[in-house]
Amino acid sequence: MMWRLVILVSGILTLASCRGDVMVFPAEEEEKGTVQSGPIVGFYLLNEGNMGSNKCTLDYYDYSTATYTRNIYGNANPDVVKELGDVGNDLQIYGSKMWAVINCSNKIEVMDARSARRIGQVEIPNCRYIAFDGDWAYCTSYAGPVEIDPDYKQRGYVAKIDTATLEVVDRCVVGFQPDGIAVVDGRIYVANSGGYMPGKYENTVSVIDIESFSVVGSIEVAMNLHRILADDRGRLWVMSRGDYYDSMASLYVIDNLNGANPSVCEITDDEGRNVAVSAMCLCGDSIYYVGNQFSYVTYLNDVSYGIIDLDRMMVVNRAFVTDGSEQKITMPYTIAVNPQNAEVLIGDAKNYVNPGRLYCYGSDGKLKWDVRTGDIPAKVCFVR
Repeated sequence: MMWRLVILVSGILTLASCRGDVMVFPAEEEEKGTVQSGPIVGFYLLNEGNMGSNKCTLDYYDYSTATYTRNIYGNANPDVVKELGDVGNDLQIYGSKMWAVINCSNKIEVMDARSARRIGQVEIPNCRYIAFDGDWAYCTSYAGPVEIDPDYKQRGYVAKIDTATLEVVDRCVVGFQPDGIAVVDGRIYVANSGGYMPGKYENTVSVIDIESFSVVGSIEVAMNLHRILADDRGRLWVMSRGDYYDSMASLYVIDNLNGANPSVCEITDDEGRNVAVSAMCLCGDSIYYVGNQFSYVTYLNDVSYGIIDLDRMMVVNRAFVTDGSEQKITMPYTIAVNPQNAEVLIGDAKNYVNPGRLYCYGSDGKLKWDVRTGDIPAKVCFVR
């Protein structure tokens, strides 16, 4: 990695002198795990940072050296005046570029996927999640300010971005506060949340035709939708956050997407209970998930872990951590599975204001290593 060379020749004083009074996060290296080889050479971790703290950071784990490095962005980009910004919401690698969606800084930071060197940025207000198809990137935007208001007036949109020039070339208006986004067979699916509108949450997935870049349909699912995931069977998995009172967080699968009437089915466990999912990822024929359901009635979080079988569309494992070490995890916030060796990575947000922690589990469900991260570890992205 090019930025590893920068670490050796750049000191904290040098960074401070060229950036004035801007907060700079120095890089820190730590050996964790064992050296591995294969097509996946490492992974990035985007740390969200608490809203308003301007503490979004980027970490990297190198499989070839078993080295975890915190806060790589500043060292990879000593000429950039500011750090990543306020609230890192999504991170994706597409081709040779890495795209970090920085929500409250109203931008997408575009970097070289191998070196994390900045290429440019795309300005999008209140941007949320990103997906790709062909030469285009598609990013959801709340469009309006961060503001809780049941009578919010500004609908959100999906921005169409040229991946070569980084220019926004079009916008498609969808529902209020659109979050997760996925592309399947020439259509874009957007999970509308209405998250700023308590009591009037949205409950639909907007369907956009890519060729005309216009809304051609809407699928009613459940209130306050969040993330959306496309599997390799042409289906969509959509998370509902509920209302945090009477309506519980749930997971839904949408099938028959190309038919006149797509079917929506709620996923339940073997006892018929709703499945609360806060983050999920695909690995082979399974979806791994972590759940963190908060209730304003009890002021408690109900934490859960599980694996869903794609063929049977049901929870088949509610305890993939087998050594009891999940008791160390306070607030599971993100999950990723290395497709090369089935290692499971779980990011723990702890109390949301102090550094979090990343836990690495082997395919046997036993803890291999853990490491301190930045504030609120939010998204893992593997590097091939």
